[in-house]
Amino acid sequence: MAPPTDRPPVIDGEASLATRAAWLYFAAGLTQSEVADRLNIQSTKAHRLIARASREGMIRVFVEGPVAECVALENELVRRFGLSFCRVAPDLGEGELPLKALALEGASFLRQTLERGDDKVIGVGHGRTLAAVVEQMPQTPARDVQFVSLLGGLTRKFAANPFDVIHRLAERTGAEAYLLPVPVFANSVADRAVLMQQFGIAEVFALARKASLLFVGIGQISREGFLVSSGMIKPDEVTELKRVGACADLLGHFFSADGAVLDTDLSARATSMSVPDLRKHRIVAIAGGTAKVTALRGVLRSGVLHGFITDEVTAKALATDKPETTSGRTRSKTRKET
Repeated sequence: MAPPTDRPPVIDGEASLATRAAWLYFAAGLTQSEVADRLNIQSTKAHRLIARASREGMIRVFVEGPVAECVALENELVRRFGLSFCRVAPDLGEGELPLKALALEGASFLRQTLERGDDKVIGVGHGRTLAAVVEQMPQTPARDVQFVSLLGGLTRKFAANPFDVIHRLAERTGAEAYLLPVPVFANSVADRAVLMQQFGIAEVFALARKASLLFVGIGQISREGFLVSSGMIKPDEVTELKRVGACADLLGHFFSADGAVLDTDLSARATSMSVPDLRKHRIVAIAGGTAKVTALRGVLRSGVLHGFITDEVTAKALATDKPETTSGRTRSKTRKET
C-alpha cells in the first residue's frame, strides 16, 4: 500500500472551469453569453462547459465540483489558520455582501451534514447569513436530529430577533428545535445567572452543551452592524467595544484583530456558552464580505474554529496578508476568557 501523502489533489482545470460555468449559469442566473464574458471564453465553449457539468452529475440541488481557484484558497486558509477544513464559494459578482454565494455554499454544507447523519444535536447561531442559508435549504428530512439555539433569541425590547433561524430549520427538516427565549445580552451578570437557571432555559442550555456541531456566523463591530441594527446592543456600547480593541463578535464574545478574546462586561452578560466551553466543540463559521475581513481574520487567529465557509473575494483578501504563526491558536488565551 502506498504511504499517505499530504499533497493536495490534482485539479482538472477544464472540470474546474465547467463547475464555475455551472455556478454562474444556474446559481447566479447569468445567460450563456454572460457566462462566456465572465470567463473570457467563446459562447460555444460556455455551452459545452455547462453541458459537461450537467452530464457529469455536478448539478443537483446545488452545483458541486472542484473549482481550482477556490480549492487553492481553501488549502491556503486551512494552512494559515490551522483549520480542519474550509469551503470557498465561487464569486457570483454580488459586490460587498455576497449573500447568495454564501447561502448556497452554507446550505450545501448543512444538507450534506444532515444526510451523513453523524451529528444528532446541532447548535445554531443567528444572523442574516445563517438566515439566508436556511432559505436556500431544500426540504431535507432529519427527524432524528435536534437543533438548539446557542444564544438568546430576543432583543432588549423583548422583540423576536428577525434573523433567528431555529424555527425555519425545523420547518425545512422536520427536526426538533429548541430556542432560548431570553435576550441576547442580559441587563447584568446577576440577571444572566437568574435567566440561565429558569425552568426550561437551563435544559436548553444543557442540550446546547451536548451539541457535536456548532454552526455560527461572525459579526463585525460597527454602529451600522447587525448587533446595533437589531437592537441587541446600543451605539455607545459599540464605542466601548472599539475602545478596548474589539473588531469581531461570535456568539456574544468579542475578539481583537490579533485573535485575543476580550474580557468585557457585555460578553459576561451574553446568554451563550463561555469561550472555554466553546473551545470544546466543533465550530463551523460562515461569513464573508469585504467589510468583514478584519473581523474574520481576528476570529480565525483565535483558534476557536474547526471549519470556515466564506466567499472567493473574501478568501483572497484573507489569503494575501502575511502568513499566520502557529501561536495564533493560543494567543487568545493570554487574556481572560469568560
